[in-house]
Amino acid sequence: MYLPRAFAGTDLALLDALVAADPFVTLVTTDAEGAPFASHLPVLYRREGDAVLIEGHWAKPNPQARQGDSALVIVQGPHHYISASWYPDKETAARVPTWNYATAHLHGTLQRFDDEAGLADIVSRLSDRFEASVGQGWRFEPQRDDHRAQLRGIVGFRFVPMRIDLKAKLSQNHPQANQVAVASALEALGDTNADAVAALMRQNTSPEPEQ
Repeated sequence: MYLPRAFAGTDLALLDALVAADPFVTLVTTDAEGAPFASHLPVLYRREGDAVLIEGHWAKPNPQARQGDSALVIVQGPHHYISASWYPDKETAARVPTWNYATAHLHGTLQRFDDEAGLADIVSRLSDRFEASVGQGWRFEPQRDDHRAQLRGIVGFRFVPMRIDLKAKLSQNHPQANQVAVASALEALGDTNADAVAALMRQNTSPEPEQ
């Protein structure tokens, strides 16, 4: 990922927030010929200090369930178009439109598993997590033969990142007045994604330089 210093993040609280808001990630591996292969998957996320663990599963026919161990997990945060007309200094400085966003790239290794106990555990925890998010209560019932039979169709994984690249491109390369104006313009759109970008901008607005 192209990561200019102005937009590079180090606080893993940003990663926590991105995954909490959207735990549907892109998992990238390479096949035997070195070609990239991507899957889009819901995951469970846990962090203790600097140690991160991501868990999920594939359908067994997914080729990624049999590919190499090295992987990239992409966590997509909020993003939005930024109009150059929103900058207060547009008449005196050359300004162009851009796109503001936050994202995380996690580089690490995959550990696959297909034992019934491990698969039952990950399916139970995934369903508990996401059923609650929609106010429903479906549960995996390990005592049911028909539920356990479904486990034969999946392969589980655990992913431990060895490097985490955080990028928050939020107009930090602009004067504070431009940052504040862009955040206000986004808020005025009445759009959920725009509001999320504006909130991140408010948290990351650069201070005015000392006179």
